[in-house]
Amino acid sequence: MEKHMIEFIRDLYGHQEWADAEHWKAIEAHPGAIDDEEICKRLRHLHTTQYGYLLLVRGDQVDLRSFAKRYGDSVAMQAVKEHAVEIHRETAKLLSELPASRLEEKILIPWFKDPTFIVTVGQAFAQAAMHSQYHRGQNATRLRELGAKPPTTDFVLWILKGRPRAEWVLLDELRKRT
Repeated sequence: MEKHMIEFIRDLYGHQEWADAEHWKAIEAHPGAIDDEEICKRLRHLHTTQYGYLLLVRGDQVDLRSFAKRYGDSVAMQAVKEHAVEIHRETAKLLSELPASRLEEKILIPWFKDPTFIVTVGQAFAQAAMHSQYHRGQNATRLRELGAKPPTTDFVLWILKGRPRAEWVLLDELRKRT
């Protein structure tokens, strides 16, 4: 069962990166969306959470105050996007090397203080993926309100398309193309 679960978690994260990249493209393509306060707040939160769970699973120290500095309201969205790409690359590397047996390992979720909250690594990965899906859905709704057509990023559609890799377009890459 562990072997099947690690493959499923890897699929969830392959989908998550693809879906995040598709949403970033749609947000950047619609005038004003990248400056929309609601969208920006959720993108910062979504990627902060992904980063937090990555650190927890890696066994790194999680300093929630450092997140506020890295993802505060004054941080440019391009910096948030670049960090999102880095988070996805680091998570993919971690998942490619993670033995299935680690999925049952217990970790403390430090942002739940009273009571303290301990989950398995597998549960932490599932939470981060589902949490991201929730906020992508909110941003898709906001994109519609702004007159844009958000991408369809259903998990089964990703499978139907042959599990495509994420295609991130970073500002530096755009400059090179022009």
